[in-house]
Amino acid sequence: MTAMNRRLFPVLAGLSAFFLVTAPIVIIRAPYESTMGLVQKIFYFHFPAWMAMFLAVFVLGIASVQYLFRGKPAADRLAVAAAELAVVFGLMGLITGPLWGIKAWGVWWQWDARLTMAVILELILVAYLLLRQYGGAGSDRLAAGVGIFAMANVPFLYVSTEIWRTVHPRTSVVPTLPVDFGLPLWWSFVGFIALCMALLAARTRLEEQRAALDRLYLALEED
Repeated sequence: MTAMNRRLFPVLAGLSAFFLVTAPIVIIRAPYESTMGLVQKIFYFHFPAWMAMFLAVFVLGIASVQYLFRGKPAADRLAVAAAELAVVFGLMGLITGPLWGIKAWGVWWQWDARLTMAVILELILVAYLLLRQYGGAGSDRLAAGVGIFAMANVPFLYVSTEIWRTVHPRTSVVPTLPVDFGLPLWWSFVGFIALCMALLAARTRLEEQRAALDRLYLALEED
């Protein structure tokens, strides 16, 4: 973790703690949606979780590009950290989505464009981690290609509801929400993004320490 990251981490951790502690209060005060009722409030966690996943996937993709074409070990460590967070936040989205869907659609799951692409992206991210863990020599560069492929899927996932007919609400609905519904959504959004960045800094630091420990082991073996 660079000196700048060490200075930013307490700020990000404090921000994420503040927003995530206060978010339930803001969400409780939000009115009930006329048709969904209480279940609609799952959206205040579902959407921010996916936005945090998108952020982590873009960090993964950009860091993978730097590692693949410039061979920067620091970029590789950042990519691994981002991939793990993307899987976690993506899983949160996949769990909260059906909880919302059973009320809205009457079924837990629909294999439409948005939902299917979301599962595919999550599987790509899991494949990245499995490749890093069990791929053997040279798997880091191959995994970097998988990370870039994951990033390339995000724009299609985001605009899928605008291109194809889908039961999932359009993404363009979010900016048009009334203030009573928009405030808790964006409050949670900021909290999730701050949490993602704080965890990314901490997880990258852990990966740096692991790399340093590996170098020490190699030095001892050479002696």
